[in-house]
Amino acid sequence: MPKEIERKFLVLDQSYKQLAEGVLYRQGYLSFHPSVRIRIIGQKALLTIKGTTTGISRSEFEYEIPLQDGLNILQELCKGSVIEKYRYKVEYKGFTWEIDEFLKENEGLVVAEIELKSEDQAFDKPPFIGEEVSYDRRYRNSSLISKPYSTW
Repeated sequence: MPKEIERKFLVLDQSYKQLAEGVLYRQGYLSFHPSVRIRIIGQKALLTIKGTTTGISRSEFEYEIPLQDGLNILQELCKGSVIEKYRYKVEYKGFTWEIDEFLKENEGLVVAEIELKSEDQAFDKPPFIGEEVSYDRRYRNSSLISKPYSTW
């Protein structure tokens, strides 16, 4: 069973923008338990199903679907608002950091994620990485749908 092991951090500054170009992501949720998400990235649509989180790990299944189907699902079936963000992928000392700069009602929130092979895997942090928020549910995309950053 595929597992996602992910740690999440706040971002201290915008220096990551010198290292990568942002790509627009739009995503919405069909369900929260389990998490069932539609994500549109450019001309690509993905359906993702995520299981219950234990520590910083959870089951994850992801499938590409036809773009028009993804757009229709996002518009017609998703619960709550749609999350929009720019994602920057930065390579640093053997790892890919994904930095999400949120838009609309989550504007001002910038978080970085790193996927690991094990929960205790060691890694170096880029200079723009700040406080860890992996265990704070407010920073999950699925939580930002019902309680946007602008309302904190």
